[in-house]
Amino acid sequence: MNERSGIFEGSDPFVIARRWLEDARAAEPSDPDAAALASVDENGMPNVRVVLIRGFEDDAFVFYTNYRSAKSQELEGAGKAAFVIHWKSLARQIRVRGTVARASAAQSDAYFRGRPLESRIGAWASQQSRVLESRALLAEEVERLSAELGSEPPRPEHWGGFRLTPAEIEFWSAGEFRLHDRFRWTRSGPQAPWSVVRLWP
Repeated sequence: MNERSGIFEGSDPFVIARRWLEDARAAEPSDPDAAALASVDENGMPNVRVVLIRGFEDDAFVFYTNYRSAKSQELEGAGKAAFVIHWKSLARQIRVRGTVARASAAQSDAYFRGRPLESRIGAWASQQSRVLESRALLAEEVERLSAELGSEPPRPEHWGGFRLTPAEIEFWSAGEFRLHDRFRWTRSGPQAPWSVVRLWP
């Protein structure tokens, strides 16, 4: 018996994840959707960086980035990724592993339109992960593109979303004396039923 109750209660891990996010929005001082995203390059060397999970959907977690970045090259090369969100204020975390693919153009367009204008210009200006000679060069490029693109810049083709469809989700909550509560949800495919087990701390 898994004894899942309280913050772990529910039959759908995405519902639980969204509930935990709402708790974090009330407790975290900034960026409650910040996650450490892990990927590997073509040689199997791992990389990790912080991204913002902007979509806790019914079947996937969504984040946005530059498709020409090292991150995107690794994600598309391997087709798999993992992330962890740790909320220190709640003493909880979520770990996710699964397959990753680009979000639809329509979904990326919709998200892009809702960003601040400065962030939309920044998506055009940044050659993410490439060597930058000086901060002044970046400022010049932002100024040039601001004048060129105006107040309603379209989404650049090299920028958009990724959807991580999980095969595994683990919910963790800290316990006294490091006797934590951990429940791991796994499934064999996107349409397969979930199986849940309690893990030793």
